[in-house]
Amino acid sequence: MLSDLLQGTDPGVFLIIQDSCSCSGRHLLKSFINAALNREEDVQVLCFDVNEDELKDGLKTSIIQRLHICNAYPDPLAWTDSPAFTVHQFNLEGVAHLIKQTSHPKPTVLVIDSLSWILRHASPADVCKTLQQLKKGGAVRAIIGLLHGDMHQRGTVGSVCRLATSVITVAPGIKGEEAVAKITKRSKSGKVMQDEEIFSIKEDFTVTIQSKPSPTGHKQSDAEEHQVDPTANLTFNLRLSDTERKAKEKVALPFVFSKEKKTALLHSGPGSGRILYEPDANDDYDQEDPDDDLDV
Repeated sequence: MLSDLLQGTDPGVFLIIQDSCSCSGRHLLKSFINAALNREEDVQVLCFDVNEDELKDGLKTSIIQRLHICNAYPDPLAWTDSPAFTVHQFNLEGVAHLIKQTSHPKPTVLVIDSLSWILRHASPADVCKTLQQLKKGGAVRAIIGLLHGDMHQRGTVGSVCRLATSVITVAPGIKGEEAVAKITKRSKSGKVMQDEEIFSIKEDFTVTIQSKPSPTGHKQSDAEEHQVDPTANLTFNLRLSDTERKAKEKVALPFVFSKEKKTALLHSGPGSGRILYEPDANDDYDQEDPDDDLDV
């Protein structure tokens, strides 16, 4: 699934790379930038976490001409008189004006490095509103944002990730050069797909999928759960032996009639008596008052 996301064929994609202090997602972010440039797409980057030179480091000079960087790293809060771009300019109008200045011939890929800088200095509700407007407005072809998940409250991270069409959470792998990508992808129909892959990134920022994590650890934990008997320390027995089970099956349940008893009740056998009454002509029987003969 990571390879499909790197191809980036679907428009309207909003991808979040969520990392933490234990595993950085910036190299994977640069892999997505590199993949978009190789597809001859224009890429607009908002730099808040790193400077322009560090972002360009390692990218090929032949494709870097389609990379447009707005270096907000030196002054993200407008402390000087001429900031390149500030946190407070992160809205639909500000981003649209920035993209128009670069004169992109076609819808561009907007890369935000990182969303955490914006969320730390702006209202999460305003940031989510801007992301939703950019996602649907058509000013950009796709949005790719880096989010440091351990810098924010869980509700803030959840609100931003719910807007995304795909979320890649990176974690350290077993080997030093490997990392684990936990991917959640939402299709337009609302279907949610999840996957987990081990990957590594080469010096040219191409991604190599190593394998899927081994589920042996989960199987061992399941086996341990099955081995634990919750009835082991009870003072009474909840299980039946084979003899007790057979004896239980032979016992007739109350109010359950056998075939013989049903036949005896429904069909009278020989020797059973019946009372027949035939009224005589002299009987004084008044149909309107059946109790007329009683001395009442």
